[in-house]
Order: sequence, then structure tokens, then C-alpha cells
Amino acid sequence: MITGMRSYRRPGRPVPGSGPAAGNGRDRTGEPLTMGTGWTIFSYLIAGMLAYGGLGWVIAHFTHIELLFPIGMLVGLAISVGWIIYRYGRPFEQGNPPKGDDR
Repeated sequence: MITGMRSYRRPGRPVPGSGPAAGNGRDRTGEPLTMGTGWTIFSYLIAGMLAYGGLGWVIAHFTHIELLFPIGMLVGLAISVGWIIYRYGRPFEQGNPPKGDDR
């Protein structure tokens, strides 16, 4: 059966991929994912690099170890990516944990 975009707009018809296993379009805090979510993720990445890169630069300035600046930026990026995965990772409902190797 071939379906077009019209079938998605009819009320009462489920959208493919919207079942309980597909996630509910919300992050772990229960807030819905919106168009601003991408900008929020981008700002987390930039802020982490700026904060820890700046901290690395200040420490490098006083210790004369120039390698601390790029290390600080990479640490900030890694922390930001970890936070993004924690906050916006695949959500699951309480009482319905992931199955298989995803535990």
C-alpha cells in the first residue's frame, strides 16, 4: 500500500514511527523537543569549549604550558557532548526500560 503525506494529516490515524518504542519527542526532563533544541545543543557545545578553553588559557598563561588551552577546549567539548547525550538521549518511559544490550 502506497501512502502519501495526506495520510499523515488525517485525524485518528497513527503516524508511523510514533509508537511507544519510537520515543515520544521529549527529552529526559519531559520537555518537548522543538526547533530551538538544535540551537540549544549548539550553544552547549560552544559554551563548553569557551568555558574550559578559557580556563585552560588562564592556567596556561600563568604556568607557561601552551598545551593546556587546546586540552581545555577538548575537555569542554567532551563534557558538552556527554551532557547533550544525557539530556537529549533516547528517552524511555519509567517502567519501560530498554531491552537487550541497551541496558
